[in-house]
Amino acid sequence: MDIVRIATAGSVDDGKSTLIGRLLFETNSITADKLEAIERASKRRGVDYTDLSLLTDGLIAEREQGITIDVAHIYFSTPSRKYIIADTPGHFEYTRNMITGASNAQVAIILIDARNGIVEQTHRHFYITQLLRIPYVVVCVNKMDLVNYSEEQFEAIKEQFNELFKKANYREQQLQFIPASSLFGDNISSRSNQMDWFKGPALLEYLESLEWHSLENKFPARFPVQYVIRPKSDQWHDFRGFAGKLASGTIRKGDTVVALPSMQESSIEQIYRFEEPIEEAESGDSIVLTLATEIDISRGDMLVRKEELLEPTKELAAQVCWLDHTPLKTGKNYLLQHGSNRVKAKVTNLFSSINVLDYQTIEGVEEIGLNEIGYISLKTARPVSADNYSANKHNGTFVLIDEASNSTVGVGFIG
Repeated sequence: MDIVRIATAGSVDDGKSTLIGRLLFETNSITADKLEAIERASKRRGVDYTDLSLLTDGLIAEREQGITIDVAHIYFSTPSRKYIIADTPGHFEYTRNMITGASNAQVAIILIDARNGIVEQTHRHFYITQLLRIPYVVVCVNKMDLVNYSEEQFEAIKEQFNELFKKANYREQQLQFIPASSLFGDNISSRSNQMDWFKGPALLEYLESLEWHSLENKFPARFPVQYVIRPKSDQWHDFRGFAGKLASGTIRKGDTVVALPSMQESSIEQIYRFEEPIEEAESGDSIVLTLATEIDISRGDMLVRKEELLEPTKELAAQVCWLDHTPLKTGKNYLLQHGSNRVKAKVTNLFSSINVLDYQTIEGVEEIGLNEIGYISLKTARPVSADNYSANKHNGTFVLIDEASNSTVGVGFIG
């Protein structure tokens, strides 16, 4: 069964948690005792309806303040698909949580309060969906009940957002606009009688219709080696396998492969999933490979198909999202984690930062602060086998780690 990963985004009080709660409720993904607990909690808060936002706001601080702070992953399913939703915070100071929560998403749902239209966080969140190259974006104009289900208000916001899209760099993104009221369930799982002027799909109908597998198959095959397997048993006495998760693409038994960064060549003798031999593996499969010839491979190396070769490099240019209170500056040293490969790296240049409100580049900056995005260059101690993010998002990212605290301080997008 397909698994679709979704990230929600929006400003404070746009109704993200309520929308997700409504999806859970209308897909019968809430147990009876859980629903009863939410009803009791709603009464304690003095509201005369079941506050479905309480299903996702699990932290005490979130419930007290009525906001989302941490990233919550929520699971629900329909007869045809399983869904994982990252409910990300709307506050500016939690922008880093939105980036990490949306990093693996195929769909982003950007909520906009119908009363307020596009606000500063809308610009910021849409820019992040562009940066992450999320192929499908649902612009959900929520709280339509508070503007009397006005078609004119919806069309005005839609026009505003289309003007924003004209400034975007990633033009392959597909936009879907849906007017909704998550509080009352309008256009969430089924079309609303209150908005018969809207001829598009309800939110769940749209999610059920998406076809995204073809997008995943276009990427070249990249297999980062996580572990070398040498069993100590008579049955597997001469076995030497390479374990890992196929980051992208497809590989088949018999394919000619090249080990990076050594550039040694061999062919795939066998592919195992658990202990079962298989003929081919696809992106996301956790597998073990054996090769026809003995070549030197260890953790952090990468196997690629010969016809999809890339050149390992020690010089990287990247767009970086900064996650730490201590600003990023030229000359700083970090650990760079790219897949299973961890190397020392130095920031050699800090070129510019991005104003996410108008997407303009700010030249000549001396540092990049918390939640800011900028362009930098790095030099690594050992070669890194990376693609440009625009060519292969599964092999074009890295994280920067502070050597002293071991904290993740930045997320980078190569190219």
